[in-house]
Amino acid sequence: MKNLHFLLITYSAQGHINPTLQLAKRLLCSGASKVTFATTVHGLSKMKTLPSHDGLSYASFSDGFDDGTKPKGDPHHIMSEFKRVGSQTLTHLIQNLSKEGHPVDFLVYGLILPWAAEVARDMSITSALLCSQSASAFAIYHHFFNTHQGIYNNNNNIPPSIVNLPGLLFFAQEDLPSFLLPTDPHASIIPCVREHFQNLEKDPNPCVLLNTFDALEEEAIKNFGNNINLVSIGPLVPSDNKRAGCDLFEDSKQYIEWLNNKPDRSVVYVSFGSMAVLQRKQMEEIFHGLVSTGIPFLWVIRSLEDDDEFKEMIISELDGDNNNNNNKQGLIVPWCSQVEVLSHQSVGCFVTHCGWNSTLESLVAGMPVVGCPQFSDQLMNAKMVEDLWGTGIRARVNHEEEEDGIVKREEIKRCVEIVIGLDGEKGEEIRKNAAKWRGLSLEASSDVNLRAFMEKLGA
Repeated sequence: MKNLHFLLITYSAQGHINPTLQLAKRLLCSGASKVTFATTVHGLSKMKTLPSHDGLSYASFSDGFDDGTKPKGDPHHIMSEFKRVGSQTLTHLIQNLSKEGHPVDFLVYGLILPWAAEVARDMSITSALLCSQSASAFAIYHHFFNTHQGIYNNNNNIPPSIVNLPGLLFFAQEDLPSFLLPTDPHASIIPCVREHFQNLEKDPNPCVLLNTFDALEEEAIKNFGNNINLVSIGPLVPSDNKRAGCDLFEDSKQYIEWLNNKPDRSVVYVSFGSMAVLQRKQMEEIFHGLVSTGIPFLWVIRSLEDDDEFKEMIISELDGDNNNNNNKQGLIVPWCSQVEVLSHQSVGCFVTHCGWNSTLESLVAGMPVVGCPQFSDQLMNAKMVEDLWGTGIRARVNHEEEEDGIVKREEIKRCVEIVIGLDGEKGEEIRKNAAKWRGLSLEASSDVNLRAFMEKLGA
């Protein structure tokens, strides 16, 4: 294999940065001579620590908003500016790397950056899309946006009531990635996804690197077809239970001491990732549902300081006359190392939004989950957790008119008690499945797939 220099570029969000950093590490361990990791100027400035590895370096490109301030209410303008400025600055980055004696052999770009494929093509550089969502999600997007028979490319912008594709579960409309609905507030992402498939179809050897593993989505990968080379290289989760790569948010270690004082598999861990912002009503229902179980819980709430009333309610409920953190039922923290928490012996249940990274991290840790999806692919991930892998259950929302979309406290209590083992056979089955998938994730052949992919490049 010749010396290969990979340039990995990613959107500046926690869920995009960490799997890309994991891929950088694996490329170097698999024989790449150099990997340059690049994200936006503002994103790079927010990265608290930059993981070090022989051959790994860091760079940035601009999204047009280097100070992090973006205009509100105009997502189409933001995406358009990102493409215009990003294309220019990525081109300059590649040119500068070449001038410094490090020409780029291969470009890997993330889901929010379809224009990067055009830059690579114009500069005669081979490229691949890193799909940070499931193979099933990618198959759904292809079904909607391929230029030959895609649903959204035939003058029809209304999703079918059921999507039934070979190798996939039946997905009802409410299980599909939410932005596929034209009325969804995140529908501005549709042109971006469409552009990916336009670019892949222009590529004579289109390639997509999937953050999944063969056993997890075997049928989805096998039934996709031969028009795009799908390479499963996941789970892009650290195997040593350490930090996933880089945190964009400050955390403390007070939660480790708190967890260390709890019995094995007794704690409910609650986190909705780095992007979801829950309604106040939903947070109240989750809180009261957790308290009513009597089970210890660790909850990550990034925005607690912004809501004094909710903060005071939590403090009064949890503190009472007890000033010792270790004796409180619940601990609220602004951020934590999720991989570290999920691997802690005291944690027995994960209440999650079912983002793909969190879903994979729960599988690798063998952690049963309660799914409370919010938007995007989280909806279909929650369905697969329950109906395909059997590693958790989805909490059902209350559809009363005045509280549409809210998971009530009684439902939170019911689901948590099942998953953590207070309610018989169902919980036992979920925990057995979680242990099974942990074993399969550790046996994944993704490193073999990655080396085979790199050998073809160096042939």
